[in-house]
Amino acid sequence: MLTTSLVVAACWALLASVLGVVPSRDNHWRRAYVLIALAVPMLIWVFAENGVFVGFGVSLAVLSVLRWPAFYAVKWLRRRLLGGPR
Repeated sequence: MLTTSLVVAACWALLASVLGVVPSRDNHWRRAYVLIALAVPMLIWVFAENGVFVGFGVSLAVLSVLRWPAFYAVKWLRRRLLGGPR
């Protein structure tokens, strides 16, 4: 049975798909910021309502949609923690 948080996660995925198809002048970065701002509380809700395994599954789905922001976040963290250009 689908919980409310999983329905919201599915709606988030549908919204992300629609936003990805619409042309953008800034390579979709503003839309990515909005999707990230919506994804964080949604993931907390999914973890709280469905448990760790379902939460990690939804987290992987979110990371597959937001792979470039995640890539640049890891790159930024690595630079901050290890120092120097990488």
